[in-house]
Amino acid sequence: MSVITQAKTPVEPSNEEVATAHRQGGHVRTIGRGIAYVLLLIAALAALVMIVVPMATGSQTYTVLTNSMAPKYAPGTFLVVKPAPFAELQVGDIITYQIESGKPGVVSHRITAVTTEQSGARVLTTKGDNNSLADADPVQEPQVKGKLLYAVPYVGFAANAVGQGRAIILPTIAVGLIGFGALSMIRGAVEKKRTKRPARHAARHGQ
Repeated sequence: MSVITQAKTPVEPSNEEVATAHRQGGHVRTIGRGIAYVLLLIAALAALVMIVVPMATGSQTYTVLTNSMAPKYAPGTFLVVKPAPFAELQVGDIITYQIESGKPGVVSHRITAVTTEQSGARVLTTKGDNNSLADADPVQEPQVKGKLLYAVPYVGFAANAVGQGRAIILPTIAVGLIGFGALSMIRGAVEKKRTKRPARHAARHGQ
């Protein structure tokens, strides 16, 4: 006695199911492209603020470590300090200056007075916004590193974490993020073109 088994015909997905799957895949790809755009924007802004502008303006970067300029310039604030003619500095400017002339330690405080010593030398009186008293010693021209160009809250923590190698590491990270974002956008554009063809094909068969 022979047994005959009927072969099962594979059930193909309907055009509606295919279209739904393509729509869902499209949503995922859209989200992925959105994330890539955000990463690219963050990387571009970080590179601009922390690398490009300081280099283009000949500025130096510093990180606020104390509360002397709080709350506006709290610890962790990233400062970009641009060289400025000593004669043009005036009351209200925030300057970064060496605590002792020729030594690496610096302070960023606001100018509260401009005076002239008996020798005729121009000197500056400075004070931290959060300090009750002015700095003990007047600031002379050789001590001044520059005038505050702009400040970015919290970014200084990341710069400090990188340490002395940030001149090399930060540009590398920024370039890496920009490259990742650009690659993600290119890949998303290619996938979008690929998925449009099956979707149009499914739509034509559904008519």
